[in-house]
Amino acid sequence: MSGGEHAGEADRIYAIGDLHGRFDLFRALMRLIERDHAARGPATTRIVLLGDLVDRGPDSARLVRGCLRLSQLNPRFTVLKGNHEEMMVHALRGDLWAYRAWLDFGGRETLLSWGATPEVTGGLPGLRELRAAARLVGRDVIDWLAQLPLSLRHEDHLFVHAGIRPGVALDRQVPRDLLWIGQEFLEAEDDHGVTVVHGHTIAEDGPEVRGNRIGIDTGAYRTSRLTAMGLERGERWFLQAEQEGTAPVDAMGERASASGRLDAVVAR
Repeated sequence: MSGGEHAGEADRIYAIGDLHGRFDLFRALMRLIERDHAARGPATTRIVLLGDLVDRGPDSARLVRGCLRLSQLNPRFTVLKGNHEEMMVHALRGDLWAYRAWLDFGGRETLLSWGATPEVTGGLPGLRELRAAARLVGRDVIDWLAQLPLSLRHEDHLFVHAGIRPGVALDRQVPRDLLWIGQEFLEAEDDHGVTVVHGHTIAEDGPEVRGNRIGIDTGAYRTSRLTAMGLERGERWFLQAEQEGTAPVDAMGERASASGRLDAVVAR
């Protein structure tokens, strides 16, 4: 499979659904994961984000910078590429059509989180505005987003942003399907040879568990609910952070005042 990785040594995995700029919910969920991990006892653990960190929500810049740093500090913190990262990279690497389309696809909110002015994000932008936006985000961020893996395999589970093309061998899947596929995957009853854990398609009522797939995008940017799935030796469970009032809380009701400590979960 193009752009895929293997989880390697890991007994426990936490997969996190689409974030879309909700850094506040990410902090709350990481705190909940930390407590869940401690309660379950020691294990070699990996955290994987299923893509779409950016766009639509209010705080993409802080979320991306934080995840970039975490991925550099710990090899068992994995961020997969989503279709929104793909669009952002194409746009900021000089494709004017892609830039204009991306702005209307949630990119405007992303640039505002980086401190962009209305001149950069408003009206019908040209190449000058595109280049200004790219400078604002920074080459280090753009290059990091560009090289994100498209999938992660762990035993009989495949973690990917959108899904896979039914009837196509895993090693012949193409990036566009992994990032963008919709109903063809969602409605398929095929045995894919793995259980596909994915985001991309919002399930507002909670994680969508089917015989061949598990969808964990609960629409954080519009529902204020962010979901993670835990996996260990065939057992699956779900954790959820949600916003009540003005501050995010985890499923146990504790207000999140600081980010979860990654090293408490995935020791290097």
